[in-house]
Amino acid sequence: MKASLAQPTYTILSHQEFADVLQNDLTNEKSLHTSKDFNNNEVLCNFSGGSISATPTYLTVQIGLNKHITLQPAFLQYCNHSCEPNVFFDTTKSELVSLKNINVGDELTFFYPSSEWNMDQPFTCSCGNKNCLHTIKGAAYLSKEVLSKYKLTDFIQSMLDKQ
Repeated sequence: MKASLAQPTYTILSHQEFADVLQNDLTNEKSLHTSKDFNNNEVLCNFSGGSISATPTYLTVQIGLNKHITLQPAFLQYCNHSCEPNVFFDTTKSELVSLKNINVGDELTFFYPSSEWNMDQPFTCSCGNKNCLHTIKGAAYLSKEVLSKYKLTDFIQSMLDKQ
């Protein structure tokens, strides 16, 4: 008989206008899950930069060559990476936009290299999607062919155009 893995349970850490910050009770990892449905290409919310730094951190989003912002509202920092994302941070319009239909309870995820050229903390992805890239270091380390499959910020696109 095949052993089954226990499904994780979550604790709601905070409830926001359109999403909840959840904590996995087994791993303590935090994630952002929608509390309402969204259609493809719908704006979930506007955002701004809480602070700007010249260097990246694991909590910033890159908006220029030496410009990295912390997201406001702050709960957006819990939007995790996926190689098959369902949202996109449009840093030109300062909008979080859906990339597909999203249902209540879905985790909100974005493709980190869509906004990050050279990440502060590269990691091994375990999103489990069939096209998972496995190693996530930033757009600078991916081919134009791979990146062409994703929606990219204007900054990342401008960096690719220079190559």
